[in-house]
Amino acid sequence: MKKTIKDISVAGKKVLVRVDFNVPLNDKQEVTNDKRIVAALPTINYLLEQKAAVILMSHLGRPKGKVVSAMSLKPAAKRLGELIKKDVVMAPDCIGPEVAKMSKDLKSGEVLLLENLRFHPQEEKNDDAFAKELASFGEVFIQDAFGTVHRVHASTAGMTKYIKDAAAGFLVEKELQFLGEALNNAKKPFLAILGGAKVSDKIKVIDNLLGKVDSLVIGGAMAYTFLKAQGIGTGKSLVEEDKLDLARELLKKAEAKKVKMLLPIDHIITDKIDFENKKAGDGAKISETPDAEVPAGFMGVDIGQMTLKRIAPVILSAKTIVWNGPAGVFEIPEFSKGTVEIAKLVAQATESGAVSVIGGGDSVSAVKKAGVDKKVTHVSTGGGASLEFLEGIELPGIAVLPEK
Repeated sequence: MKKTIKDISVAGKKVLVRVDFNVPLNDKQEVTNDKRIVAALPTINYLLEQKAAVILMSHLGRPKGKVVSAMSLKPAAKRLGELIKKDVVMAPDCIGPEVAKMSKDLKSGEVLLLENLRFHPQEEKNDDAFAKELASFGEVFIQDAFGTVHRVHASTAGMTKYIKDAAAGFLVEKELQFLGEALNNAKKPFLAILGGAKVSDKIKVIDNLLGKVDSLVIGGAMAYTFLKAQGIGTGKSLVEEDKLDLARELLKKAEAKKVKMLLPIDHIITDKIDFENKKAGDGAKISETPDAEVPAGFMGVDIGQMTLKRIAPVILSAKTIVWNGPAGVFEIPEFSKGTVEIAKLVAQATESGAVSVIGGGDSVSAVKKAGVDKKVTHVSTGGGASLEFLEGIELPGIAVLPEK
């Protein structure tokens, strides 16, 4: 178990917190979705109650090591101030003598937000001198940006070498608790639902989960690589031709480990898709197949009714569910039905006592779209990080935190 914020004394100390304020902004430089700022509030409010002086660090966007005024964290400082009902002091940079002075003068109960870490190329290079300078501003480091812990950056991994004490914040603690419990102490039956476009993105996840789950539901475009590997016609569906042997291997491995691998047995298909405008192509033919074959000239874009009927009892009888990735071309309304139905089934299973952990951007959007995001156990805040966690990889930003 890693040390968490409650394991260390923070009263009256200068506490550096790595938060994830990588929020969307509009043309007027206003925050259009503050959920990441809200997610950090439990940690920030706790530190303020403990009379700590709070210094927040974050990145925003991909400025590639240059100052890009449209990616300043000023709008995030303004929104955070509104949420905690107190002024948040905005630093002009994240390093340098002026920032050092502002940190030094910061009093208990005050909040300072450093400017975008990625305005400096040293952040992503995990530069030692940069990490040391960041660490010099505080006495305690709290990691609360789960969305970045899979990266070896100065603010996530490098600076812990130069600071007296470090721990996980409440958000990271919660992520580790739910993802860790799901993987290592799962109540059986344990079901994983994996979707998304590419098998290559999920190979290690499938490989790691085959040693743990009882059933594995595969949807999304990656299902077509598995179907083609079994000699089933896939029309012009997205198939990773160079991964067919690997798909066969994974199917064999599932069989050897007695894991039920459930692939689609029917599909919603179309002959045209307009990805740019997120709709079916003009004059597109859309139909449902009678079986697992996708006819020539068509592509599979969602799972069909029979597949849903087949996986519903598996979802409803599961006691632990991990879901990552949509079941179809979810961003197009006509092809989102399968994903939304899965979301509703997962919520229903949760109401009957299952633990459900949703990780990854599209699955998170899916539970929201289905209106059940409050009815699942845990919605992960880190797409890449939750995926690497499911692969069984130790996350660098977590590895550097001391044990209890």
